[in-house]
Amino acid sequence: MKIIKINQKYPEDWIRVLNHMANLFFEDSKLKVDTTEADMEVAFNYRVDADFSVHTSAVLDMNGTRYTNDYSIQYETDAPERERNIRIKRALSHVFLDVLEQLTGMHQQWGILTGVRPTKLYHKFRKDGMSDTEIAEVLQRDFRLSEEKVALLQEIVARQLVTIPDLDDIGKGISIYIGIPFCPTKCAYCTFPAYAIGSNRKQGRVTTFLDGLHIELREMGKWLTENNMKITSIYWGGGTPTSIEAEEMDALYQTMYESFPNPETIREVTVEAGRPDTITPEKLEVLKKWGIDRISVNPQSYTDETLKAIGRHHTVQETIDKFWLARESGMNNINMDLIIGLPNEGIEEFQHSLDETAKMQPESLTVHTLSFKRASEMTRNKDKYKVADRDTVAEMMRMAEVWTKENDYVPYYLYRQKNILGNLENVGYSKAGEESIYNIVIMEEVQTILGVGCGASSKFVDPETGKITQFHNPKDPAAYILTFEEAIEKKIELLDDLYNI
Repeated sequence: MKIIKINQKYPEDWIRVLNHMANLFFEDSKLKVDTTEADMEVAFNYRVDADFSVHTSAVLDMNGTRYTNDYSIQYETDAPERERNIRIKRALSHVFLDVLEQLTGMHQQWGILTGVRPTKLYHKFRKDGMSDTEIAEVLQRDFRLSEEKVALLQEIVARQLVTIPDLDDIGKGISIYIGIPFCPTKCAYCTFPAYAIGSNRKQGRVTTFLDGLHIELREMGKWLTENNMKITSIYWGGGTPTSIEAEEMDALYQTMYESFPNPETIREVTVEAGRPDTITPEKLEVLKKWGIDRISVNPQSYTDETLKAIGRHHTVQETIDKFWLARESGMNNINMDLIIGLPNEGIEEFQHSLDETAKMQPESLTVHTLSFKRASEMTRNKDKYKVADRDTVAEMMRMAEVWTKENDYVPYYLYRQKNILGNLENVGYSKAGEESIYNIVIMEEVQTILGVGCGASSKFVDPETGKITQFHNPKDPAAYILTFEEAIEKKIELLDDLYNI
């Protein structure tokens, strides 16, 4: 851990932001005011003038060497206290980033953006009437993004507006997320609701959970129908929704289509079949019966040793076989996921994954960068998992960018996470016209996402102000079974309030 001594006590939210900044350079760091065992010292200064300008400076001392930076930004108007604090935090981040870059020689291509969805920020500036050129200037000057990342954002935003031409007006509609919390096994990097289906089946929790889910689907469908809500997209996630039996899937889809209003107007329905070891001809027939042809078959890696290391109990060959089985069964829009930086993987292994993907040409490919999520097995036992260094993961991301372009994929959504290797990103690519509407809607937070099922998160987005209220269903199947009726009541209450009903 790096101990960084700072010159005075600052508000907790400021410290949190500055700590995020330090963690871009050091695996773990802590800012302290009173300490005698610091690895370095940083003195911050700031002021806000009467003309609404913000001025900050940072002086970093380490091993007898001093690094300094000053930054000023002029605002046209004053702001409420909360916004003023955001302005100061952003300006302090600016100077802290600069002195840390001087110290380490690292360049952060995402600049000071740590907890912000980059494309959402771009859309905000676009809606404010700024041109692409003006947005690029602000992102580079005030947020310190590289030209390459700005160009990536421009390409993604342009593609999103082609995919959803009414993106700015879609807020009055709603999308649905339905969570099935079971998997054959839990992957080492995973923090999603994913409980071993075998043991839960023996204990009767699968059947009881499904009974509750049918009720929740009907009750939420009743509210949607009574209030004439237009559904944009539906996404079955988890866990792995195809881990349950074919007849159980069939019954759920029947309940969904019988309960939800105007199913013929829904633009997209997606089912995660991410674990190839859950895909069977019978389940594919159920999907086909209900007109669902958009699924995910996720390899993550095409190296068998890696799959074993991360707890995925299937082989590379099974991924390939199940992809072609799905294709031959009429699945016309298949997504595949690859993860950069999995244990013991480097350039050679990732190139092999890209070469194998080229043989299948799925309609979309999501390239994730490994993130050490707080509750995952991989984070709890970090020493057990050797992952690629910063330069290697950056090169792997560059390889993905080149490969997708050569294979006629376009980037259409992007998000970032804390503790992500190399301070990189996750990017969704697709063949033109095959983009996922749900992925865009949830990442840009332009529409309410109603979560149904175990571990499902609801985001209630005010169509006028954009204000977001969240509600989370229990992650554990046992807890869901006990409380799903209370969750239904609470979500209806939140919906009534959101839409003034």
